[in-house]
Amino acid sequence: MDAGTCGHDPTGHCRCGQPAGEPAGCFMELYGAALRMGCFDWDLDTGLMRMDATAHEVFDVRPDEYDGRPDSLAARVPTAEAHRLDEIVSHALKDGSQTYGAYFRVRCRGGGLRWTHTNGCIRRDATGRPRRIVGIVRDATRELGDSPPVVRERVDEEAERRRTTSIVQGTTAALAHARTVQDVIDVLKDTHGLAHLGASNLVMGLVEAGRIRLVAEGPVGSFVPGTRVTRIDEEYPMSEVVRTLAPRYIESARDFADSYPLLWPHIAELGITSAAYLPLIAQARPIGALGLLYQDKTGFTVEERNVLVALGSSIAQSLQRAMFYEQEKDLAQGLQQAMLPRTIPGVPGAEIAVRYRSAALGRDIGGDWYDVIPLPGGRVGAVIGDVQGHDTHAAAVMGQLRIVLRAYATEGHTPATVMARASGFLHELDTERFATCLYAEADLSTGVVQFVRAGHIDPLLQLADGSCRRVPVDGGLPLGLSAEFGRLDYPVTTLELDPGQTLLLCTDGLVEVPGADLDDGMQALSELAATGPRDLSKLADRLCGIIDGRGGDDDAALLLLRRRMIDAPRSGGRLQQHVAPSDPEALAEARHMIRAAVRAWGAGERADEIELVADEMITNALMHTDGSAIVTLRVLTGTDRRLRVDVEDSSSALPRRREAGEEGVSGRGLLLVDRLTDVWGVDARGGGKCVWCEFIVPARNERA
Repeated sequence: MDAGTCGHDPTGHCRCGQPAGEPAGCFMELYGAALRMGCFDWDLDTGLMRMDATAHEVFDVRPDEYDGRPDSLAARVPTAEAHRLDEIVSHALKDGSQTYGAYFRVRCRGGGLRWTHTNGCIRRDATGRPRRIVGIVRDATRELGDSPPVVRERVDEEAERRRTTSIVQGTTAALAHARTVQDVIDVLKDTHGLAHLGASNLVMGLVEAGRIRLVAEGPVGSFVPGTRVTRIDEEYPMSEVVRTLAPRYIESARDFADSYPLLWPHIAELGITSAAYLPLIAQARPIGALGLLYQDKTGFTVEERNVLVALGSSIAQSLQRAMFYEQEKDLAQGLQQAMLPRTIPGVPGAEIAVRYRSAALGRDIGGDWYDVIPLPGGRVGAVIGDVQGHDTHAAAVMGQLRIVLRAYATEGHTPATVMARASGFLHELDTERFATCLYAEADLSTGVVQFVRAGHIDPLLQLADGSCRRVPVDGGLPLGLSAEFGRLDYPVTTLELDPGQTLLLCTDGLVEVPGADLDDGMQALSELAATGPRDLSKLADRLCGIIDGRGGDDDAALLLLRRRMIDAPRSGGRLQQHVAPSDPEALAEARHMIRAAVRAWGAGERADEIELVADEMITNALMHTDGSAIVTLRVLTGTDRRLRVDVEDSSSALPRRREAGEEGVSGRGLLLVDRLTDVWGVDARGGGKCVWCEFIVPARNERA
């Protein structure tokens, strides 16, 4: 298309987008054919911008150098000019404008700069959304060159005002979201960040132990070999500004070459014409230095220097804030990691995998924890818990709770007692925090697992075929609160864990998403486990991928326990409990254990008989001996499926049947045992005896 012959489409509109004949509408007619002027048509949906041959001439690009995308013109438009032009266009698109206009400079092939002017018409759809920009671009060298100096000054002042505003607003806004040192670095290294700063290249170093360590350079290729770590007393510009605490403005390429002969040969290859090095000062001490290098300017005005000093201060404050953030987070994470077990002990008969993920957001960490406690008799305790709050205090409370839970469990207390005593301990601490917890005690030889839940989420059970389901566990109040309200009677839920099955214990950070239902999170975790790998460590990694992928402000802990496959036939179940004399709490817990076990093991209609006989045998042992009793329940398989109750005590005196009188309140114990059991007896032991009985119970179908 020749200059000045814009032409019209069938609708009567000029190809530049305006109705023909309107004085302020057709840009080509407005400026006439005397100027070198080209047209463009920019499709905002595809991002492609078509230009005519004259527009190519204005930008001094050949048709084969332009691929239809505005980014292809980057070599012709200086960085600061491109950013200013982008701001003008973006503002017009957002505020509903129909047109825009701007002066900017284009770098010619010979290296010189010339003024260019563009006008655009924004075409919007019925909803007001911009879909297309059509307009002109023209050579404005003659226009500004023939104008009085005041015209050029006005254009330069407007460009400088926009650039300065963009620098301050853009950089400050970007740094406001930076939390870590790497966040600050990412903002400054990003090409868009460089544009905000008006520079073509950037370097930044941090002061560490009398040296400056380079932590950022951009874009790629800006690094100067040998400057990764430099001493503060070396003759480099960053070292100089750290020593003097004053900015260093390098006005020209000659100034750079004369002042820093060691550095200049590398800088010259980047086409640098000037530079500004700024000390990053926080609390009256240098924490680093920033270097901004330019390819399209020489010298720095007073206003530019003021802006750079202000930016240096803003960057320094962001860096210091990020450093404090990382120090506090490192301290908190270190405290929590010290409280968690360093290694998980090997447990015969089980595979175990644990994971902990700290919160992705915020400096604080939480009180999530896990623990694995080897216990006598082939048993193991598995703990998962979460202390209220996300700070170092929560981590400290967590560490104390983990220790006391382990101590109570290894002392031989029942799961319900372990939980009740831990709640009392937390209540007595000088803290207002409470904690949720799930404790599972598994007998790996029989597969019997006893659960106690204190306000925590339910566990999941993965079957040998990979399918996964939620295990409803009766629960009590969280630790601390149950002691506060005097509700320390924690119910026990019993489950049989078959070989190859896996328990999944986790904290709510793994399944809870703001705005979503907890049950949905549990279901999603179950489905993920069902399709996950069989290798336990890989499965743990996959499950933790939930929180790794979404981030969030809550930490998470995970414990997987799989009962290993064994060749021997299953015994069906076994539970054992120590009952001390004059301990009503222990007797009540033993009764609860018996009640839960006989129902979990399918005793059917005989459950009440078994409970009554076992209670009578335990009571007799405590009343007629001076020591404690050990009660054991187990399932025997053979011709008949039998449930056996053993009660051991330290007395060698054998029990004898007595006839109870009409008013007698005792003497009926062995009579009940004899009438209700299928078989019973007494075995002498080395330090006492064992009274035992068996009940024939219905056979159970094998579970899937």
